[in-house]
Amino acid sequence: MDIISRGEWGARAPRNRTTTTWDRRTEFIVHYSEGPTSQSVRSIQDFHMDNPKRRWSDIGYNFLVDTKGRIYEGRGWLTVGAHAPDHNTSGIGVCMIGRDGDATEAARKAIRWLYDEACRRAGRRLKILGHRDVYSTSCPGNELYAWVRKGMPVTGSSSPAPSKPSKPSRPGTAAPPFPLPDGHWFGPESSDPRNHSGYWAKDRPHIEKLQRRLADRGWRIKVTGRYDDRTAAVVKAFQAEKGLRPDGLAGVKTWPLIWTAPIT
Repeated sequence: MDIISRGEWGARAPRNRTTTTWDRRTEFIVHYSEGPTSQSVRSIQDFHMDNPKRRWSDIGYNFLVDTKGRIYEGRGWLTVGAHAPDHNTSGIGVCMIGRDGDATEAARKAIRWLYDEACRRAGRRLKILGHRDVYSTSCPGNELYAWVRKGMPVTGSSSPAPSKPSKPSRPGTAAPPFPLPDGHWFGPESSDPRNHSGYWAKDRPHIEKLQRRLADRGWRIKVTGRYDDRTAAVVKAFQAEKGLRPDGLAGVKTWPLIWTAPIT
């Protein structure tokens, strides 16, 4: 599934941020916003940052999901949230935008996809919790909480494969030099200092160049300057097609082939 980046939904810059590591992530905590389904992610961020009772550094959740099944990047995978006291480092907080009874099948599938992806990244199963399991609250509402208690079942696949390229352009004759130091790579947000996700502005032009080249080859990908999950999925599919190790990371071996490999 695609994740709508902070840049795409117009996020404010965080006042500060604290990161954690996957070995400290042990929980997946489901919330609801307890507001109308028409709430914008930016309005939730403004409330979290500006309300005198909160004044948080950023939007509290790691991800948000709307009733159409669209996923929005909040603080992301490894930035500590502000959604559940004493569980912000251990727990990834995901909020459905809406009230009790508003959860759709599309929203549930998006939440489940985020859970499966979190487990994949952590390399183990995370504990599924509702907000009320760790704090005195009615969140995430009775309907959504009942689903959480059942293990978040969904019908069909929650993670469609990337679309195959169509109408590809001709491969280039030369690739631009790989712009990172030896042993570094472009990849989704990570605490590894060798990883470059586009969080820092200096990396974004290179990621935009990579995304634009993949789009030129016919892959369905947005040019955002952030190495999001969609970019990782497309790179992984490209690597598998070219006989590379399909890890979804754009390192010194994958980078030149994005320009020079024959289009098949």
